[in-house]
Parts: sequence; structure tokens; C-alpha cells
Amino acid sequence: MFRTSLVISATLLLSAAVPSAQRGPAPDPLVRENATVKLADHTYVIPDANVGLVPNVGIVVGSRATLVIDPGLGRRNGETVLKEVAKVSKNAELYIASTHFHPEHTLGYLAFPATAKYVNSTTQEKEFEDTGMQMVKTFSGRSTMTAELLKDAERRRADITFDREHTIDLGGVRVKCVLVGPTHTRGDTGFFVEGDTVLFAGDVVMNQSFVSAGAASSMKAWLAAFDTFEAMKPRTIVPAHGAVGPGTLVASNRAWVQQVREKALALKAQGKSIDETATAIQAEFQAQHPEWPRVNGVAALARAAYEDR
Repeated sequence: MFRTSLVISATLLLSAAVPSAQRGPAPDPLVRENATVKLADHTYVIPDANVGLVPNVGIVVGSRATLVIDPGLGRRNGETVLKEVAKVSKNAELYIASTHFHPEHTLGYLAFPATAKYVNSTTQEKEFEDTGMQMVKTFSGRSTMTAELLKDAERRRADITFDREHTIDLGGVRVKCVLVGPTHTRGDTGFFVEGDTVLFAGDVVMNQSFVSAGAASSMKAWLAAFDTFEAMKPRTIVPAHGAVGPGTLVASNRAWVQQVREKALALKAQGKSIDETATAIQAEFQAQHPEWPRVNGVAALARAAYEDR
């Protein structure tokens, strides 16, 4: 009973942070101290508070080792994450993992000791090798703060790699890592905390937000990712950004993504061009959910469906 009420209260607390229009200057992309919330027996999250370029940082604590998921943007944020880890774990053995290769989900690893083991898919490793540092340069141009946070950015190669699946045994709790891209990125990876039934879904499943699809996204892969995640039967879902929510987020995301697919194929059958299709569907869904961010992802999903990929 205690564990169930703990999960529910934490979820309600985080779900109260509904995305809203930005007013005034954007806040600095800094992971917050003293904000860590316990979601289940072994699982914690440092919520992003809807601040851009800040991920929901996951911490999973076993009897032997601790895993950090998405350690933040650069060394300074990584140092904050390590301070939060020390408050909930005394384990000397550390693992690091990323839901995808973007700088705010990876480069906090600069603060971690060399003994920490970075676990990553071969696909995500290749993505960072190909375009990771180019993306760092782009992010650095966003503000003086992001430039400062990324001034010493460099790639950290994975200590443990896998192709599709890998399980991390932390002692008393196991975390299943599953590659599900190409969705938001080619290397999108979900992390399922067994027993706690908490899923870190990255940008594949969002809460009160459209998903961040792009030119390389696959509608088929996205729907398959929903299948994979639903089979895990998660009780709690931690998206890459935004409020933590219940396991039913998979079904609700599937419903509107499937609608995008059906509408795209219908418009294609009517002879509409891919551009006409993407524009019409984005406008329709934006009208349905005007407060949801990442609306450009709808057009990208419509294009993927139109091209049957």
C-alpha cells in the first residue's frame, strides 16, 4: 500500500506541471538541486520543470550499483545530478545511459568518474560519432549559458554496447534497455525498471505534447515502439521532457499517432500531395490541442505515413 500511494502521489505532483506558453526570457537549462522525487522502490526522477534543454533525469538504485538515465547538458549539470545521486545512493558502482544522443541527454556524463560504465546501443554511438559534436556547436549558439555549459564538451565512448536489447543488473533490480528507433532519432532507447514497472520512454512517448518526429522518423517504427512498450505493462512513464504520467500514456499516444497515419493515407488516396497532406494534418491536430508543444512533429509523422515508412 505504501509503495502504491508513493507512486500515485509522485505522479500527481509531477503531472501538475502542465506545459504552458513561455513568458519572458527562457530559464537557464539547469538541472535543479533538491528536487528529486521517488517514483517506486528503486526509481527516482529529477523532473525537468518544463525547462527547455533539461531532461527528466532518471536514477535507479540497486543494492550493488546505480544507473543514471539522461544526465543533463554538460559538466555542470552532471555535477548536480551526482549530488542528487549521493542523496539516494551510497553505491560506488555507477552506470550511465541515454534515451538518445542529443546533448542534454548525454553530456552530463563529463562530470562522472572514469569508473562509471556508459551503456549505449551501437546505433546511438554511431549517431553521436556522425553528428553529435555538430549538434553541440548548434546548441552552444542558443545562449551564453548553453555555450558555457558545453565549453568542454567531448564524446565519451560507451564502455558497454548492444545492438537491440541489454539488461543492467544493479543488484535486486534489473533495467531492460531496448532500442526502438528510428523514431525521434535512429537510436531512441527505452529503459524499463523491472519490478518497479517504471518506463523511461525518452521522446517516443510524451505527456500532453506531440512527439518530436523528424525527417528520418518512421511511422512503422513508432507504432512498433508502442507495441514494445505496452508489452512491458508499465505503471509509470517518464518521458524525456514534461510531466511524468501513467502507463496509459502509451495507448493515448498510439491513438493520435494512428489517427495521423489513417488521415495521411486517406489524403494520399484522394490525390493530395505530401506537402498538402502534412500541412492539413498539422493544422487539424494543432486546432485540437493548441496548448501542446512540438506540433511540427505531426507534419513529420504525416510525411512518414504518406511515404509508407
